[in-house]
Amino acid sequence: MTAFDVRPILGEERRSTFDLLRRALHATAVPDDVWARVGESWPAERKFGVFEGGSPIGIVSSYDTEIAVPGGQTLPVAAVEGVAVRADRTRRGVLSAMMAAQLGDFADRGVPLAVLHASEPTIYGRFGYGSAALGKTLRVARPAARLHERVAAGGEVRLLTPEEAVKEIPGLYRRIGLHRPGMIGRPQRWWPISHDRQVSAEGGHVVAVHSGPDGDDGFVVYHTVGRRSPDSPDHGALLDVRDLHAAGPAARAALWRYLLSVDLVSEVYARYRPVDEPLALMLADHRHAATTAVEDDLWLRPVDVAAALAARTYRPAAPVVVAVTDRQLPANTGHYEIGPEGVRRTEAAADLAFDVDTLGMLYLGQWTATALAEAGRVDVRTAAALGAADELFTTTAAPWCGTYF
Repeated sequence: MTAFDVRPILGEERRSTFDLLRRALHATAVPDDVWARVGESWPAERKFGVFEGGSPIGIVSSYDTEIAVPGGQTLPVAAVEGVAVRADRTRRGVLSAMMAAQLGDFADRGVPLAVLHASEPTIYGRFGYGSAALGKTLRVARPAARLHERVAAGGEVRLLTPEEAVKEIPGLYRRIGLHRPGMIGRPQRWWPISHDRQVSAEGGHVVAVHSGPDGDDGFVVYHTVGRRSPDSPDHGALLDVRDLHAAGPAARAALWRYLLSVDLVSEVYARYRPVDEPLALMLADHRHAATTAVEDDLWLRPVDVAAALAARTYRPAAPVVVAVTDRQLPANTGHYEIGPEGVRRTEAAADLAFDVDTLGMLYLGQWTATALAEAGRVDVRTAAALGAADELFTTTAAPWCGTYF
């Protein structure tokens, strides 16, 4: 076993750990000019490094923001990003040590939830994260696809300059708000590396904003990919949607109408859209929109189970007692009675039992207790409790994150 130290990184270690992350992602070390632009978005705060002989061999990072939970409340959440282990130091306990340090920090600071996007889904379940929200990939044929005549899509759409996009979109995202379970806030440090770079002249992304009766209420960020070839000289471009948010159905429909009107495009592609987004039903011919993939998107880890359960609402159903096991944070292990009136810890016998990662899968309403039981993730001790748990945890809108981090 290689000896190493796990500790918060220092300010002067920011760039070396960022380079470690880039190399783990098969990219080159960051050039000086790029570091000058993005370095402030990689602060030392909330980062744990693993060091061997003074050199970093692992890094795990997070930032504090907020997340919408079922019922409309927002909770503090730690958004985990930038997880990497040097290629010659994998499978030696480095990742486990970093994740344990990070989880301990979340618990000590009273953060009730943590979330991440998993590059490899098999990694994070053992640290208590469960797949809590899915995203679908849409491919829409152009120019055949058009909105049905009954779809209301008024207002106006205008294009922004790169300078306007950097200035205006953060405020618009805040005004649209976190209206679905799973949506997270985008703090100031998120924008330079995840938005500003893309919408710059160098990044080449296009930004369009929709304005309705009450002002700006939606936006889309996209770029086009050329597909012409000697064999297909007239083939139109692929329009790749990176970011689309709207305050309501009319604004969303207007943005899709705009995307479907862009000339010289043969296909519109959008990944990680809400699984219940009804684009196909909005078209005159629903066959022109195909869902080609449904993937895990947001992973969620209850850090304070009692606080997390108490923060969301539940639909009318008989109360259910669940037994939760948390091996990393044993203070969470226990029995919880969940009902329409709220949540309390109890000594009563459990109706259902599961690990904390399964609670993460249930929490936002993406999965039913019945489905998880059939998958072997829930131990059923009272058969009638499954239907009650399904009803308690279900949500009207499918959970969705909609933010890369």
